[in-house]
Amino acid sequence: MGKSVGYARLSTGEQDVDLQLDALREAGCQDEVIFVDKVSGARGQRLGLDACIDALEPGDTLMVCRFVRLGRPMPHLVTLIQELLEKGVAFRSLRDGAMDTTNASGESVFNIFSTLAQFERRLIQERTRAGLSAARARGRKGGRKPITSDDPRVKTACRMHREHEKSVEQICKALDISRATFYRHLAMANEPAPASRSSASGPICLEK
Repeated sequence: MGKSVGYARLSTGEQDVDLQLDALREAGCQDEVIFVDKVSGARGQRLGLDACIDALEPGDTLMVCRFVRLGRPMPHLVTLIQELLEKGVAFRSLRDGAMDTTNASGESVFNIFSTLAQFERRLIQERTRAGLSAARARGRKGGRKPITSDDPRVKTACRMHREHEKSVEQICKALDISRATFYRHLAMANEPAPASRSSASGPICLEK
């Protein structure tokens, strides 16, 4: 029999997570498998939830006090739970009695949520396509504005490359860009790609 793994989230403005922890313990979650985040649900990265999902194994049940504690838009929540179900992990919301995939009625309710989430995704896609069509009709093109050789990001990448004080990896990390983007910036400014060489900061090697 699998274990019960709990997740609790303390939203911005809340002071105490004990009510959630007590409910999870009462439902059978042990402290060592209860994970907590103290962040807003709007934030993309939550280490507690990531660790919780990594700890789940086939046969386990993920428990939360309320469905919204997972703190993601409905399509993302449905996708997350679908992935858990495919992995053999059940989901149970303690305060939303119908949201419990450990029984048949709960699975039916989840299927309704899944249908609604899919409908929402299609509406978003249709609105996006309609917006792009309207923009094209007015002579506008969608997508990001093309980067030119005068762009500050290109100039900064080239300057850091010419100074030879940092490796390619260090430059990419500092500018938060990929190696491919870095080389595109150099090509755009007609800068030669870095050859394999050593420096005080470590080697700079051109990938094959």
